[in-house]
Order: sequence, then structure tokens, then C-alpha cells
Amino acid sequence: MFIDEVKLELIAGSGGDGCMAFRREKFVEMGGPYGGNGGKGSDIIFKVDEGLNTLIDLKYQKQIKGKKGSNGLGKGMNGKKAEDVIVRVPLGTVITDLDTNLVIADLTKKDDEVVVASGGRGGRGNIAFATKSNPAPHFAENGEPGEIRKVKVELKLLADVGLVGMPSVGKSTIISKISQAKPKIAEYHFTTLKPNLGVVKANNTSFVVADLPGLIEGASQGEGLGDQFLKHIERTRIIAHVIDMGATEGRDPYEDYIIINKELKEFNSKILEKPQIIIANKMDMPKALENLEKFKQKVKLDIYPVKAITNEGLKEVIEALAKKLETIKKEPLYEEEKFESHVLYKFKEEQPFTITKEGNTWIVKGEKIEKLLKMTKFNTDEAANRFANKLRKYGVDDKLRELGAIEGDTIRILDLEFEYKE
Repeated sequence: MFIDEVKLELIAGSGGDGCMAFRREKFVEMGGPYGGNGGKGSDIIFKVDEGLNTLIDLKYQKQIKGKKGSNGLGKGMNGKKAEDVIVRVPLGTVITDLDTNLVIADLTKKDDEVVVASGGRGGRGNIAFATKSNPAPHFAENGEPGEIRKVKVELKLLADVGLVGMPSVGKSTIISKISQAKPKIAEYHFTTLKPNLGVVKANNTSFVVADLPGLIEGASQGEGLGDQFLKHIERTRIIAHVIDMGATEGRDPYEDYIIINKELKEFNSKILEKPQIIIANKMDMPKALENLEKFKQKVKLDIYPVKAITNEGLKEVIEALAKKLETIKKEPLYEEEKFESHVLYKFKEEQPFTITKEGNTWIVKGEKIEKLLKMTKFNTDEAANRFANKLRKYGVDDKLRELGAIEGDTIRILDLEFEYKE
């Protein structure tokens, strides 16, 4: 089964918890802090595997979770980092954040890999909090939560030439003749149910050709199979229109050409900026020569008459494509502005949180505040006091007072509720 698009929820591993411990040695009455840090949670990494040509392994996963880092231990022992989760994908895989619609990565090289969801750092043990004013802290941190992301994973095939055309015009026959590809060939529409790739050798070079399932009018809106596979032509450097010049199914060759270009434009107008050639197939049919002359009067492109079934004319097509490709450099599929790494995520905010009121309960929300809560171990008074001091430092107390909070009101952050005190 050819699968070229999946949506996933990624949950990276949380960091291990820091340890609160104290030295216990003979003749040492007041041992110092001895708790180690937690280990980092596992990252979720997408990595190219050249042996794959579909995303079927991800089709039924829906969610991928990382593992938590090991907790810190006494005697200053740090927890072990969790093993990263490696997700193997084919060459040409694009990963997009569904919340921002920005591209996280476009994996087009054999060794490409990218961290898509980062594991949380390990919580600090009480050794890390020791200061001159507090040499024996009675608190430690929980591990940082792992990053959670919803992503779309798409396969956009890497090919130099894309064969496009109506159903049953001979695309599969052509790719089977010029390469080692073995597509299914039959005399009915939509024989090809998935794109086929073939490596074509020409003199001292080679290039990759993609045979895309037959397009029809309305393909860009979902008619036929076209909308499923148009994405695979976006990376190609040359568009090769395969035209049934014999009009064996009663269609007009020029109208076929116009319809296909219209569908390409409606899917992505930039596709029409690519160089095009015409492969005029089925020249052994009775009206093929007459149709070819009419076609040449309307279309001013390089046109190559062929009889694909007998190989006639295909050598000239191969040589012409190889020569053209020498002069057309490979362009990146996405502009830099489409990548999240090129977008500045430093939004100027007066407060890193929001406060709303429901009845007598004040609800505080904000990524920074919520992360602080998750990483706080409320097992000692000192830990609770540190949490309160952090809130005060972030300006939560001042904002509550400004909004009219009074002593005794309930404050809620996630699932934690506590009373507001001046």
C-alpha cells in the first residue's frame, strides 16, 4: 500500500525527577545536600531511510511517545538520559507543524535527520540549589515535560522529470521502456494507483522519472486520483506531457494539454514555471500525424513524436531530457520563510501569563507558569515557598492585586488550587 501522508501526535519524553537527599556519614552530624539531577527525556527524531518508499509504517500509529529520563539518585548520582525515539521515513519527507503550518524539515538528503519534538531536561537535585545562604536546600525539581506537537508528515517524491497526462495515454508504458521500473500496464483507466519511479541512464549521466497516475479534469479538487498525487510533481525540474496524439479515446490532444496545465496551475501555480516538453505518443494511430500538425500550430514547445509500444522515438526523448537537465539546477521546494527555524518566536508580551475569573476563582494560564508548576515537588514547605516566590517574581501577585483579588480567593493553575494571601 502506498501511503504518502499521515498526521501524528508526538509526545517527547519528560525529564527524570531530581533527587532530594543528604549525606549520611559517620561522625558527620549535618551532612550537605546529596541529590543528583534527573536524566533528559527522549527526543523524537525523524531520520531518512533510503530503503523506504512509503509512510505505511506510520499510518496506524496516530501517536508516538518518548520515554522519561531516569530519576536522580542519592550520592550525587545523576539519572540516565532516555534513549531517543528514531522515526524512519523515506527521502523526500516533509514534516509540518499543524498548529503553525510552518515546515519543520524537508528531508531530501540520504543522511538527513531532525529533532521534531524535544525531550524535557532532567529536574535538578538539591545539590544544584545549594547556595551560601541556603547550603542544605530541602527541595528538588520534577523533570521538565517533553514537547508535544501535532504534525503532518508528507512524502513528496524526489524526481527530475514528471510524466503527466490523461489516463491511458501511455505514461506507464514509457517509464517501463526507458527505465527498469515495472508498473502495471493495462487498457483501462487508473491502472496506475501509485506513482512509479524509474532511473533513466543517458550517456554518462542518469536521472529519475516519475510516472504519476492519470489526471482528469477537476483533479486539483479531488476528481479521479489526481489530488492524491499532484504533490509528487512539485519537486520535478521538467514536466513531460504525454499526449495521446492518436486521440484513441475520442478526446482532442490540444484540449488534453490545456486541461492538464489548468489542473497543475490550480494545485500550485509555480508548477507551470517549470520547463515543459511534449511526448506525442501513439503516433502509429491513423489520425496521429494530422493531429500532430494541428497541435504544433497551437503549442510552441519541444515536441517528440514516439511510438512507446515499439520504443520508436524514446531514445531522442531521453537524450533531450538529459541535455535539458544539465542546465536546470535543483531548487528547494520551500522558501526560507516557510520554515519555522526562520521565524522569530520572540513575541513581546507585558506578562508571560493571562488571568481570568470564574466566580471567586482566579485562573492563571501561561506556558512558563504551567511548566514551573509541573516541575515543582510540593513535598516540603521550602519547595512550596520557592514556587510562591517564583510566581511573585513573574508578577502574578501584582497582577492579581491589580485585578481586585482579595485574601481568601481561590487561585487555580492547571489542577492546583490554593488561597490567595497578601
